[in-house]
Amino acid sequence: MDPRIAAEPSSSFSKSRFRALFVGRGGLRAGWRLILFLLIFAATVVTAVFLIRLFLPSVEAWVTSQTTGIFTPGVTILEFAGATACLLLAVLVMSKIERRSFSSYGLPWRTVFRQKFWFGCAVGFGGVLLQIILIAACGGYSPGGLALAGASVLKFGLLWAVAHLLAAIYEEFSFRGYLQATLATGIGFWPAAVVLSIIFGAIHLRNPGVTWPGVVMEFCFAILGAFTLRLTGDLWFIIGFHAAWDWAHIFLFSVPIAGLRSNQQLLHSSLHGPEWLTGGSWGPDGSVFCFVVVLLIGVLVYRVFSRGKANPT
Repeated sequence: MDPRIAAEPSSSFSKSRFRALFVGRGGLRAGWRLILFLLIFAATVVTAVFLIRLFLPSVEAWVTSQTTGIFTPGVTILEFAGATACLLLAVLVMSKIERRSFSSYGLPWRTVFRQKFWFGCAVGFGGVLLQIILIAACGGYSPGGLALAGASVLKFGLLWAVAHLLAAIYEEFSFRGYLQATLATGIGFWPAAVVLSIIFGAIHLRNPGVTWPGVVMEFCFAILGAFTLRLTGDLWFIIGFHAAWDWAHIFLFSVPIAGLRSNQQLLHSSLHGPEWLTGGSWGPDGSVFCFVVVLLIGVLVYRVFSRGKANPT
């Protein structure tokens, strides 16, 4: 018998096993798609940084001169606008490679800034208000006097709103958008959500004033984001919630959030009392009351969206 004929089945089997490492029933396996996405995203970021350094060196010098742990709306807008543009481009490229619609990753543009977004803003603002009321009732928060006056209130209020909106789009679309949608095809929705939530919380370990309750709360926020994505079908509710939550902390009530502070805020407020009450250097997101508020928000979101009372587009 010709040895070449005998070798053909073995050779075909080896090729099939090799192909199976990269391709499954749905095409390129989730792990390889994630790696490809991260490479494309990293390439866009590196390119953007290179171009800024080459053509706009004063911008880089201005950003690097900022005080660590104190952030301003201008720098926040610049950094997250660039990061969001790179993220959207990377996801757009992957949508073409995967032959999927861009909206399938949780960000349908036809419903941008519709009712789900504004409902999320209302819930986010209401959650912070309840959180601050509870802390103040226990003697842990004092608003102080106004730190801004006149047109500066409107100016910085709007700048911070834009900054936190960009930050919310970037953080939610990166962790609950492409990464969640792709990883879920490999291991399932909730296993993917837990893995990404752990990573989301771990990233905040590098923030100044870090506390373990604060990091755990970041994990809880990420789980809440996945929960609302599951219920609503997209990210617009949680983007609105995220933006309003951060804006109310930093600007309106003028308290730290995730260990970060601003010197361009509305009030000369102060937190005082035990860390379990105020969150300490992390801010109210590390307070025991934050866990209570987030749990209540989860219940509210479930009751509203699971019954279809407010599943607007």
